[in-house]
Amino acid sequence: MFGYSKKELSWILYDCANSAYSMAITTALFPIYFGMVGGNEMNLGYYNSFASIIIAIISPILGTIADFKGMKKKLFTLFSLIAIFSTLFLSFADNFGLPLLMSFFILGSVTFAGGNIFYDAFLVDVTNDERMDKISTAGFAYGYIASVIPFMFCLGAVLIFGMKNPLGYQIGFVITALWWLILTIPMYKNVEQIYGVEPVPNPVRESFKTIFNTLKDIKKNKIVVIFLCSYFLYIDGVDTIIKMVIPYSKSVLDADKFNTLVLLGILIYVQIVAFPFAIIYGRLASKFGTRNMIKLGIATYMISVIFAYFMSNLLHVFVLSTLIASAQGGIQALSRSYYAKIIPKENANEFFGFYNIFGKFAAIIGPFIMSLITTLTKNPRYSILGIIPLFVVGYLVMLQLPKEEK
Repeated sequence: MFGYSKKELSWILYDCANSAYSMAITTALFPIYFGMVGGNEMNLGYYNSFASIIIAIISPILGTIADFKGMKKKLFTLFSLIAIFSTLFLSFADNFGLPLLMSFFILGSVTFAGGNIFYDAFLVDVTNDERMDKISTAGFAYGYIASVIPFMFCLGAVLIFGMKNPLGYQIGFVITALWWLILTIPMYKNVEQIYGVEPVPNPVRESFKTIFNTLKDIKKNKIVVIFLCSYFLYIDGVDTIIKMVIPYSKSVLDADKFNTLVLLGILIYVQIVAFPFAIIYGRLASKFGTRNMIKLGIATYMISVIFAYFMSNLLHVFVLSTLIASAQGGIQALSRSYYAKIIPKENANEFFGFYNIFGKFAAIIGPFIMSLITTLTKNPRYSILGIIPLFVVGYLVMLQLPKEEK
């Protein structure tokens, strides 16, 4: 990881740190553990939705407050530490009942997402416009590959104590929290807020006034409006594919082939494949332009959807996973860096607060479309085709953005 400044490297390491949470808690281990300790796995979606609604509501307020000089670092530290210790407390909270366990899960989910608002906004403080694509994609890339390391230790603990023994999962939560904390220390030490606005006596009250001003500023900035409209559509498609690819595959193929170890294997495979492609996207963006590489990512997802409609065996699932992984990190990282370059740096947190809202609420449409089509047609295979319009319209809106100077 040479060629990065101390600030850039510290920022990248945080992506390596919190990616362990995304993989172990959000995606892999906690859903299994939740069902094991008496929870209904189908209800986990409600808890996730509740956490998403909370963060979507408070995002612009957090972003506005963090734009005051000296506040971004304090809020990032607070939210990241709460998220880390909430993850740690998951290891024993079920001893006191499911309500406490899920309270820590929701608290961790909210503070994890809240911390990412400040983390994303720190991109303008750690590097310049010319290096944003490189640094943003490096964060995603190394985050993907780094998340596999603690996850393998977590998986080892689960296998040692048995897939049906809660102790292995609890040890996994401890490993995840410790990894997250250790790799966040450089961020605490080396990254400081550079851009911001002057503080006011009552920042919370002032934040509500500023939110409306930010909305006016966004409306005046045609490029930001066009990008957010495009982002809302295509990122909904991206998030839907990421979340639904395994359930969809199980619906259209033989579900017996998808035991827990196969699912975890596919997850690890995606993380490993996504690593080099995220780096490649960052390098190609400097040559062909960020907008063009985002368009390539959208096109790749369109191809993935069409392939998913025709797939018929487990090998096809790995081919589909490869297609998705090839674009996943690149499109997310370049969306973040492109947005960071077109917004005012002194108000980066406010703007990223709204960016986060678009991402959270966008995740509603795609799953709804898939569920509706499945209900109407009684055939889950048709449901995946309902995602194509999100990518097509998002792509067409993206074409309205001005060409970049490379």
